[in-house]
Amino acid sequence: MSTGTVEPRSTSGLGPAGGRQPGTPGPVSDDEAQRRRLAATAALLKSKPGVLGILVRDRRTGELWRAGTTDHPVWTASTIKLAMAVGLLERSRAGEITLDATARRQIADMLRVSSDDAATALWNRYGRDKQLERFQRRYGMTGLRTVAGYTRFWGHLKCTADDLQRLMSYVLDDLNPTDRAYLVGAMRSVGSIQHWGVWAAGADKRPGTKDGWSIEPDPGGEHWVTNTVGFAGDDQRYVVAVMYQLPPGKGIDVGVHAVSDLVATVFGARTPARVTVPDPSTGR
Repeated sequence: MSTGTVEPRSTSGLGPAGGRQPGTPGPVSDDEAQRRRLAATAALLKSKPGVLGILVRDRRTGELWRAGTTDHPVWTASTIKLAMAVGLLERSRAGEITLDATARRQIADMLRVSSDDAATALWNRYGRDKQLERFQRRYGMTGLRTVAGYTRFWGHLKCTADDLQRLMSYVLDDLNPTDRAYLVGAMRSVGSIQHWGVWAAGADKRPGTKDGWSIEPDPGGEHWVTNTVGFAGDDQRYVVAVMYQLPPGKGIDVGVHAVSDLVATVFGARTPARVTVPDPSTGR
């Protein structure tokens, strides 16, 4: 896909640009600048090996732009921790469960530094795989599934970029305002280990992110996945989801830079994006 697709045609403007009258010299219009950025993003994506897809949804207009492969099931890695946090907050508000100080701290650690230990403790304490139906049915993660041959565990799941986009859209469009404000704040204040992906939209876009990275077995050999989901823009206007399944032999740094540069290009931020690449040992 060389130019990406828009559902429907986009007129939203994903970054700053000046205006001009047709046929006159000067800065490009917002629409033209956006088209150039999206075309550049699609071209950059096409140059990358492996399975890579990006979606950007404008919450103000409802338009959805996509490029690459956005319907391929990829290991979720730690992006599923966002769904876990949403589910726990909702169930607590409904009186179905009680989140004590320990659980609240674990949710914060799961979002801020992507703590696996916190995620496993919360998974075991609050329903294990029974949580998956909520993610699929309520949050629109219809492609979410357990990897064949593995136990039903938070770390053994695959989903698509479309699933992550729908999850993030649910948080911003449908979640209780107090819980939404908590998650927005947490995703905007992640630790440096997650300063990549949607973070690369640039500080002026006030992005929030939940990243996921892991090395996984699939036909062809072990490979890295580097995924990111979040938001950027005034009032969290844009939902962004990127999933990348790298070819075997490519390192985590390749994936982190690729997904970050895609996001930076969409929003007109600098490239190569300034990122923090997680220690590879944290994804094994």
